[in-house]
Amino acid sequence: MEKTKDSFLDMVKLGLILVCYAVASCTVLAVVNNFTSSKIKENQIKKAEKAMSSVMPEADSFDFISDFDKGESQKFSLSDFYVAKKDGNIIGAVVQVQGPTYDKGKIIVGVYSDGIISGMEFLELSDSPGFGLKANDPGFILPSGKTFYGQFAGKNASEGFSGGRNFDSISGATITSHAAGELVNYGAECILKYFSIGDAVNE
Repeated sequence: MEKTKDSFLDMVKLGLILVCYAVASCTVLAVVNNFTSSKIKENQIKKAEKAMSSVMPEADSFDFISDFDKGESQKFSLSDFYVAKKDGNIIGAVVQVQGPTYDKGKIIVGVYSDGIISGMEFLELSDSPGFGLKANDPGFILPSGKTFYGQFAGKNASEGFSGGRNFDSISGATITSHAAGELVNYGAECILKYFSIGDAVNE
């Protein structure tokens, strides 16, 4: 009887020790998360600002817009819409678009308020090395003398983009090239819709 009582007390003791370990572990994780989450968020903001500045270099500030038409595509998704300003005046907007390429990709595209593409860059691209990844390679230069992603700047977004018609595709990576054009089209259409409503130009 005494042995059974001791065994029960040992089990209770072991249980309490495990509870203490669990509480201590959760406390440590909470403290670490509290210190790192703000840093991670700060780095994400800096990365986003750097990307926006690269596709809309004339802008000196960006205002986040939550109420915008994301379209009805089941293929692509839009996020992080920002109106770009210079000296307090709206000069355009930037938006992030993601969707399938040969694998999948995410871009940021900027469009001036007159409908001209200010720039496009890949934020993510997981296509085939040596083929699709050339689209995001700053060392890969097209016959035009531009990078694949750099060739969109200066073109009229309202005309749409089609490989071989108004932008150069990558030899051996036509799927990636075509998908990139679609991503630019979708993001640009979203921005053009926003400006056509008149909300931005009247702020």
